[in-house]
Amino acid sequence: MKVVLPGGTGQVGNVLRRSLTAAGHDVVVLSRRPSGAHEVAWDGRTPGDWAGELDGSDVVINLAGRSVSCRYTADNLKAMMDSRVESARVVGEAISAAVRPPKVWLQMSTATVYAHRFDAPNDEDTGIIGGSEPDVPEYWSYSVDIATAWERELEKADTPRTRKVALRSAMVMSPDRGGVFDVLSRLARLGLGGPVAGGAQYVSWIHDQDFVRAVEFLVARDDLAGPVNLAAPAPLPQRALMRALRSAWGVPVGLPATKWMAEIGALALRSDTELLLKSRRVVPGRLLAAGFAFDHPEWPGAAGDLVGRARSGRRP
Repeated sequence: MKVVLPGGTGQVGNVLRRSLTAAGHDVVVLSRRPSGAHEVAWDGRTPGDWAGELDGSDVVINLAGRSVSCRYTADNLKAMMDSRVESARVVGEAISAAVRPPKVWLQMSTATVYAHRFDAPNDEDTGIIGGSEPDVPEYWSYSVDIATAWERELEKADTPRTRKVALRSAMVMSPDRGGVFDVLSRLARLGLGGPVAGGAQYVSWIHDQDFVRAVEFLVARDDLAGPVNLAAPAPLPQRALMRALRSAWGVPVGLPATKWMAEIGALALRSDTELLLKSRRVVPGRLLAAGFAFDHPEWPGAAGDLVGRARSGRRP
């Protein structure tokens, strides 16, 4: 297949690019700063010569969007919104204009679209879309607005010959440098990987190999369209997630952090506490119902595999 990855230079893009290339597919990355073979320039906002890569392709997987690992200032939140909405819009326009449009368009979305909750998991049918929620910072609702606006561009794109899927992805755990697993591992190995603000908030995650397998599954299944949760079936409280990660690294103790300590840590890392404190309890209802089987459904086993790969330097 020919697979086009708009915005495919980040952690998730690298995971997909390696695996799809290793499987023999022709992978083309659209990037604002192309730097190698099979990378084509685009700005993520306006039509251009890059659109020719989509015409005649088999699959488009749009990953473009400003990283959420930043301080949630007004300017950064606007950049997150604009980069996602504009890239989804222009990809839809290119597919609509193509003589030979791709069979499927997988549009990255996020599990952050769901409400902050502890009582029950969110799946695609029974999950609660977040918004104005009590007892959480007001700006958290803007993250939900970003997710819904992102998916709205996918829905309204006029692509009758192209099946569309919104990938409501949890955190993709891979041993790549700078990814979320790498950051959590550094904290654990320094003895700082204890519960944050009590650690009762749920963490949803997916092993990188299951992420790739789920993408391949969705490409192959012509009967699946619309939002699909890409998350392992066993989300768990943050304190349990870090305990298992410490165990995998052989670190016996992890110092706890209060909410104000988390604020200081997030400031030092130029990130935001929403990534630490929002309870994301998301399960893959549609994937499981369609028969997808996870290779890494439970976090302790997944953490052990990822730690082993990180130690050996293996990325794929």
